[in-house]
Amino acid sequence: MSGLLFISWAEDCSRSDNIARQLGGTSHMIYSPRWGSRYGTILFKYLSQTLKTLKLLWRERPNTVFVMTPPPFACLPVWLYCLVTPASFVIDAHSASFLHTRWKKLPFIHRFFSKRARATLVTNTELEALVHAWGATAMIVPDVPIRFKDPQEFPTVPGKKLTLVSTFAHDEPVELLVEAARLLPDVHFYITGNTADAPPGLIASIPANVTATGFIPRAKYIGLLMASDAVMTMTTRDNTMQRGAYEAIYLGRPVITSDHPFLRQEFRTGAVHAALSVDGLREAVEAFYRDPDHYADGAAQLKKYKLERWNLVSRQLRKVAQISEPTDNA
Repeated sequence: MSGLLFISWAEDCSRSDNIARQLGGTSHMIYSPRWGSRYGTILFKYLSQTLKTLKLLWRERPNTVFVMTPPPFACLPVWLYCLVTPASFVIDAHSASFLHTRWKKLPFIHRFFSKRARATLVTNTELEALVHAWGATAMIVPDVPIRFKDPQEFPTVPGKKLTLVSTFAHDEPVELLVEAARLLPDVHFYITGNTADAPPGLIASIPANVTATGFIPRAKYIGLLMASDAVMTMTTRDNTMQRGAYEAIYLGRPVITSDHPFLRQEFRTGAVHAALSVDGLREAVEAFYRDPDHYADGAAQLKKYKLERWNLVSRQLRKVAQISEPTDNA
């Protein structure tokens, strides 16, 4: 049997890729896009991904399997594999596993697998307490250092520019940002994400100082973040980690994010925390541009802190998951 393998039922996940890399394993995205995510076809999609996962696991025969949730159904083939082999598994539970309306209705599924996993990784103390209440082992892993390979230049306009990292998820107040942008004509805003997932009519209504990039390859996405004065990531939900925000910090870019207690804790320097209103977003952008160097210095300080924290977290994580020292500590 081989070492560590990370399974994600997604098209892309930098967190999965980088946890696997930091722990000396390999990351695999397993996704069947032809079935979409509609209620009428989701069972066929999950069946397809289950079979692909089992085939991969049986071919690679890992000793330790990490599996990302949501969806919690991704744990099923991993659990089955571990039943018939000496392997064990760890769940990396993103905040949506507990907070998204879809999965809040089905907590018993996640609870079943968490109680059988070696550990469930969560991003904050509130979710840690929830997993502990299930009688399962939880460990807090707020974020993981990101490696940025070969970024490519993304053409941007001269002058002030910000990038909103978006997937057009239901908890992202993109409409508020578009309205705030109308009040800030001297700043150009880039909004990432597949525009097919945007609310109806939103893209057609954006002002001249907003560019919807559509889905862009990761190398160009990183190039866009690097070209931006700061990176915006917004959510209406507290206790929800913003991956785009910590990616920005590891790039040395300041962030503008939601004014929630958890995000204030995680982005204590190098960040402007915005009230979720048109005026709140406008005021946050104006506050950033009043002293951008201050926030850039704060981002550098926060990056140093996060790297030091990861050194401690990674050692604890290897013990919990019974993983040997990683081959790459970058």
